[in-house]
Parts: sequence; structure tokens; C-alpha cells
Amino acid sequence: MIGYRRWTMIEREKAELFAGWFRCLADPTRLQILNLLAGERRPMSVGEIVAAVEVGQSTVSEHLRRLAETCFVLVEHRGASSLFRINERCIACFPSAAELVMGEARSDSLPTPRPGATSRAARREARIRPARTATTEKEVAK
Repeated sequence: MIGYRRWTMIEREKAELFAGWFRCLADPTRLQILNLLAGERRPMSVGEIVAAVEVGQSTVSEHLRRLAETCFVLVEHRGASSLFRINERCIACFPSAAELVMGEARSDSLPTPRPGATSRAARREARIRPARTATTEKEVAK
């Protein structure tokens, strides 16, 4: 007798989270940065990362920002500089996210997402909200 598991669709919020993870990893430079940080297993400065991946500083900084938003890397602020390191927990659970999307894992094996970190809707709302507030303040001032 063949046993079948009952399949359930993932919730929209989790689908948006995972889509953000996959979008973040869709860039070869970000994959190189993650690979470097995973191999080094120590905090690294932007300058060290730039030297290793041979991409401009502003580009590396933008990639690191995206990786931090999606929790793949952690940022340690030391004075005026920032050091970046791999987020072991996020990297360890990423295969579980892929398995969940494919219906092969439990959702309780994943970390709690950072609210709005990867949600397109949340980022869009954050951009719109200040514009609305500014408009409302002008109307009130009249």
C-alpha cells in the first residue's frame, strides 16, 4: 500500500518570505559574497569582501544590505565601520524553506522572519506611507 501525505498550501506571508529569499539568492555576486562569508566563518569588513569578489564598494554594500534584509548575513557595528558575517541559522534553514515550498518539510523548522524584511508589500507601504504623511501635513498646515 502506498501512503500519501496530505498536502497543504503555504500561507501567503510565508510564500512572500520565501520568494524574497529566492530573489535575494538570484544574483551571482550575492552568492559569491555568501560563499565567502560561509567559508571564512568570521566577521569581515566591506573592504575585505570587495577585494575578494572584485566588485566595486558601492555594489558590495548594496548586496550586503539585501543579504542583511533577508537575514542571510548579520551586521556588527564597530564604531564607524560595519562587519558582516554569515547567519548560520538562516543558512541552515534555507534547505528547509525549499523543501517546504516543495511540500516536503514542516513550517515549524524555519526561523521567525523579520517583519517586512522581504515583503514587497511592506516595502511598498513603507515608501507610500511617508509620502501620504507629507501630503497630510501640508493639508493640515493650510
